[in-house]
Amino acid sequence: MSLLLEHGHLDLVIQAAADRGEWFCAEGAVEELCRAGEFERALDVMEPFAVIGWRAALWAKTSILFRAGRTEEALDLVRQDEADPSSAVGCRHFAELLAKEGRVDEAIDMLIPHLDDGYWILSVLVEMTEGHDRDERVLELIAPHADSARQSRGDDRWKHPYSGAQELQAQVLERAGRADEAIRILGQDIAGRCLLAQDTLTGYAQMLARHGRLDELRELATGQNAHTVLDVYAGALRAHGRAEEAETVMRTAIATDDWVGYRAWLSSALLADGRLDDAIAVAEPGFSWYDCSNLLAPLVYPLFDRPEELLHLLEHPSVVPHHGHEEFQQYWRAFALAGLGRVDEAIALAEADPRPWTDRHIVKAHLLNAAGRLDEATAELRALGTLEARKELFEILVLQGHAAEAIALHPTVAEQRAAEPKSAPLAENGYSLEPPF
Repeated sequence: MSLLLEHGHLDLVIQAAADRGEWFCAEGAVEELCRAGEFERALDVMEPFAVIGWRAALWAKTSILFRAGRTEEALDLVRQDEADPSSAVGCRHFAELLAKEGRVDEAIDMLIPHLDDGYWILSVLVEMTEGHDRDERVLELIAPHADSARQSRGDDRWKHPYSGAQELQAQVLERAGRADEAIRILGQDIAGRCLLAQDTLTGYAQMLARHGRLDELRELATGQNAHTVLDVYAGALRAHGRAEEAETVMRTAIATDDWVGYRAWLSSALLADGRLDDAIAVAEPGFSWYDCSNLLAPLVYPLFDRPEELLHLLEHPSVVPHHGHEEFQQYWRAFALAGLGRVDEAIALAEADPRPWTDRHIVKAHLLNAAGRLDEATAELRALGTLEARKELFEILVLQGHAAEAIALHPTVAEQRAAEPKSAPLAENGYSLEPPF
């Protein structure tokens, strides 16, 4: 769907939604049509899915009506779908739609009876009221839950239903222009060890960074919280034009505590600055570790469109294959070679792999595609003819300007479901009765 829309084939996406029942095509087409103000066409696309009562389609139809300015019709549809006023999920959707329509107080009133259902409903309250000048009322509603979280002790701390309420409270204070108060309250929570969620600590660090409180952030990041927030401090230094200082902070941390997170952050930062060899040197000690993808993959992915540098990385004497995942490095090398036009070498490398990561014909087609040899890639996939080959062929045909043929060849939902392996029967304990258990 995304590829078709990217290449201007909206009509074909609409047709695929109608003729093949492709839900994602319907979603994508509706979004494009609504952007263009063609709300009636959007409703026509969605109606076959909504008429069967599928909830996702009903909500999509409701959204179209709202965007078309047909507010009461939209709300009637919601009321019809969510007849049970005790349903927290239903009230959440209803409230969100009311808020989008500017009926914020009604939306808040809709959620109030459900605020005891836990953190998730509080987060909905905070999100839907942003920018609607209701921060003081929201703070009043959050306060009891944030205080309850602060006062929790013992084992109850780790299963408290409002473990993120403190961060939500600070978030609303900040957006209300009371950032100093938000920082003070969260700082007291952390100092008094009244902290429940690690995300709250990260949120506090990010708030300090946003408001330039780097001295406080440094103090927070250089103690027992370093693994969680030192990267936030280093990132803040870079954002303030102090990249050399950020590098020094991380190199010092590595020298003191050689934790993989420090190396991953610094190597990625060095790569972003165009210092590939320095990035390799920082990450290199971890390339032979069991989970070395934490260090190698973040260097590989940004270089996929820079094959010369990617090959330099993968052929560097310090880079060893993944522990138990050598095929990833082999695929990356083949992809880099193909990007440099060395397709025969790339194909030979892939075919020499004793443990191919997928069908060799599909791998060959990938490499031909990467080298821009689309006709040869198409021929390879047509000859194979499997469902997987037809999926791959779809993309290449679209790129060649044959979008209608690409859709016709793409496996239908029914074909893909029929090809899925059947699940083994399960015992009462949930484990399979047949191997692999």
